[in-house]
Amino acid sequence: MASKGNLKERTARGLFWGVLNSGATQVLNVVIGILLGRMIAPAEWAPIGMIAIFSAIAGNLQSSGFSTAIVNMKEPTDNDYNAVFWFNILMSAMLYMVLFAAAPWIAAFFEQPCLTDLSRFIFLAFFISSFGISTNAYMTKNMMNREITVVNTCALICSGIVAVTLAFNGFSYWSLAWQQVVNSLILVIGRFCYVGWKPSLKIDFTPIRKTWKFALNILVTMVINTLNNNILTFIFGKLFTKTPQVVGNFFQAFKWNTMAYQLVSGSIEQVAQPVLVEARDNSQQPSANNQELRVFRKMLRFTSFLAFPAMFGLALVSEEFILATIGPKWEACVPILRVLCIGGAFMPFYSLYKNLIISQGRSDINMWLNIVQIALQMLLIFLTYQQGIMAVVAAYTLLNIVWIIVWQVFAKRLIGVRLWDVCKDTLPFALISAMVMAAVWYATTAIGNTYLLLLVRIVMAVVLYAAIMKLLRVKMMDDCIQFFKGKKIKE
Repeated sequence: MASKGNLKERTARGLFWGVLNSGATQVLNVVIGILLGRMIAPAEWAPIGMIAIFSAIAGNLQSSGFSTAIVNMKEPTDNDYNAVFWFNILMSAMLYMVLFAAAPWIAAFFEQPCLTDLSRFIFLAFFISSFGISTNAYMTKNMMNREITVVNTCALICSGIVAVTLAFNGFSYWSLAWQQVVNSLILVIGRFCYVGWKPSLKIDFTPIRKTWKFALNILVTMVINTLNNNILTFIFGKLFTKTPQVVGNFFQAFKWNTMAYQLVSGSIEQVAQPVLVEARDNSQQPSANNQELRVFRKMLRFTSFLAFPAMFGLALVSEEFILATIGPKWEACVPILRVLCIGGAFMPFYSLYKNLIISQGRSDINMWLNIVQIALQMLLIFLTYQQGIMAVVAAYTLLNIVWIIVWQVFAKRLIGVRLWDVCKDTLPFALISAMVMAAVWYATTAIGNTYLLLLVRIVMAVVLYAAIMKLLRVKMMDDCIQFFKGKKIKE
């Protein structure tokens, strides 16, 4: 078992590569998104948004939570990886055949005939990705974050080049479909290039049977989360069939918001579960002094340090950002993006709480918390949709913020983390970020040029936030500086 120091250093390295991976991913997504946003009209994005929920749920079903179960194991064997590998392929093949047959009904539901061929092609992406689920679990379990960064970056670049080339030649939404398929293919190939483990034809599904209950809870949770992440686009796709530009505007705003908060949550996801599992095991030793609680609170501060300024900052520059990048034709998505960004600041905390609860082996709690949340969201949508899209988005955002308190209640029961301690670790970053953005807003209102305004607001916000962190001697700021200088981080 790794020592405390080893765990700390590996956590720091993991977070570093996690941030680099998420940063590279989001930068590339921004560049690709800008190019595609300028070449493809809002209404032409709608078909992709309408069927996103189907391929996402199919992707959940193919892994069935067994990859998460592997990461949660103390020492998974080659047989465990092999069982999950073949199970994923068989499951995804069956799912693809079902969805292939259902494609005409999907098209009829949305009254979009083009969805028959489009959905059949896009669904190939999740079938292809099934070949890389076990290798991804292997890389996550062994914290191969540098390799994950390289593979993800290559996949994004290759798929982005394909999509932009096709869009430039007038392929419209088909360029977005090809982007998904090519991305899945490159990810599978890249993971096999780095992972030492290789599948064998000796298939033994015993590990599947042993972890079935845990994996089933994870599966239900993954499906619920997918519904949560795609439900608004799906419902808007049905409610606004005659005005697909509304769906396209929401899809665009939701995409930018998701890309922004995943810069933080993606960094946490790569290290949270394996680190928390090891910290849990270490905490069982008499001399550990509750290492798990300290690790969790450290991750809370790291998440707050990045999430609040990033998301509040995007809310600040949302109008200039949209106008300067993808153009005035997308201006209608700006109010939606602003509201989503406020809720987006809290989304990375869900990843952290989820991984904490799963590391305790309580996938059942994770599942039920998500089920109740999606039920409440559906109720809010039903109560607010007649007031328009902004009312639905506001209600959806408010619930996502408030519901974190429920996760905190269960975290307190599992590892003893108090709400007061969580507030001390998070609220100062939220308040400072809000004040910084408000100050920058008022200081720059006189600037009329969109591009200059965007640049000035970003630079001012970054400098002011960093200066305040340094002035207040915030330890998280010092830790980041020490790490990038190659020095060991002090307790």
